[in-house]
Amino acid sequence: MPRITRAEVEHVARLARLELDEATVERMTGQLNDILSHMDKLGELDTTGVPPTTHAMELTNVWREDAVKESATVEEALENAPESDGRSFIVPKVV
Repeated sequence: MPRITRAEVEHVARLARLELDEATVERMTGQLNDILSHMDKLGELDTTGVPPTTHAMELTNVWREDAVKESATVEEALENAPESDGRSFIVPKVV
């Protein structure tokens, strides 16, 4: 017995404002039921002792030490600017 019915596929398509032809509705119904069948097979696996994970691989961030350092002077920051007034960048007006 299919878990996803044709009516449910049509309902979701309507909610998503999708116009699906008859062949697409049939194909989507079959594909969604195939996906759920595969999920059922995964549910049969014994996962006793397997810790829950949020990602397939262990992820770690590389953080640098948050240390106060000298920043660039105004002159150094403006050094490569195409145009400046000595205190700030000059850019074209955008309206």
